[in-house]
Amino acid sequence: MRAGVLMVAGLLLALPATRAAMAQPAACAKADFEIVVDEAAGALRDLARQNTPQFQGRLRQLKTKRGWSDDRFLQEAEPLVRDDRIADFDRKSEAFLGRITSAGQAGSANAAPDCALLAELRATMKVLVETQKAKWAYMFEKIEGELRK
Repeated sequence: MRAGVLMVAGLLLALPATRAAMAQPAACAKADFEIVVDEAAGALRDLARQNTPQFQGRLRQLKTKRGWSDDRFLQEAEPLVRDDRIADFDRKSEAFLGRITSAGQAGSANAAPDCALLAELRATMKVLVETQKAKWAYMFEKIEGELRK
């Protein structure tokens, strides 16, 4: 049976019209654009909800380990949450958010939504989430390095 499924899939992919139809996004509606924007916001909230408490906990561990006062902690911990690389992650994220917002508005404002724009919007959202994951990973790497010292 598996060989039959593979053969049918191979035949479908071999047909030029089938490949063209598969490459085209399905029909889309204005609400699809709003959903993608909402998904991006939800994914970013989830990342913050998952990572913020853990990161703050690691910062408190570092404060305790080093015996820092509250004022000294604010000075010493700042490089762990603000540096050029983190600023770069933030700039990229803001640019992606701008694209998502403007594409979402354009998609929901058009009489006939552009499904290719929807696909681009989804791709941008994915890259935005990956950028934020990379930022969190970098920040955790920095704090873990400090805790090992």
